[in-house]
Amino acid sequence: MVVAVVSTASAAMKVGDAMPDLSSFKLEGKLPDSLKGKVVLVDFWASWCLPCAESFPVMDELQKKYKDQGFVVVAVSVDDKSAKMQEFLKKHAASFSVVRDKEQKLVAVFEPETMPTSFLIDSTGKVHAIHVGFHGETTRKEYIAEIESLLKGKP
Repeated sequence: MVVAVVSTASAAMKVGDAMPDLSSFKLEGKLPDSLKGKVVLVDFWASWCLPCAESFPVMDELQKKYKDQGFVVVAVSVDDKSAKMQEFLKKHAASFSVVRDKEQKLVAVFEPETMPTSFLIDSTGKVHAIHVGFHGETTRKEYIAEIESLLKGKP
């Protein structure tokens, strides 16, 4: 039993790991044309998650503020039904890419601890930081500091 937990934990995406090619996961929805050389926030969320609803306006703000500097948000829904995701998106506008991991294959690679969990990827494609949960202004300030640092080329 303990061995299974240890092996599962070691398989999860961690700081320093290379982000896999998202286009190889058959995600439902449209990914950005290219993520190469960009700073990317990959956020795992679900329609039933209240902190996820709180995080969407912040991710929207970040996308708008930093997109011209090479920053991209990709929000990955883990909802089992597309209709649940669409209903959520009607209430929570998103200027960033939103896709659904209908086969749960990307989730199996990243293994987010809870919803939401976001992985900040640097311009070389490596995980720079992992944010477990969304804690309002505290998380927003962490995102801004890390994004600005990465955009300036200081990992």
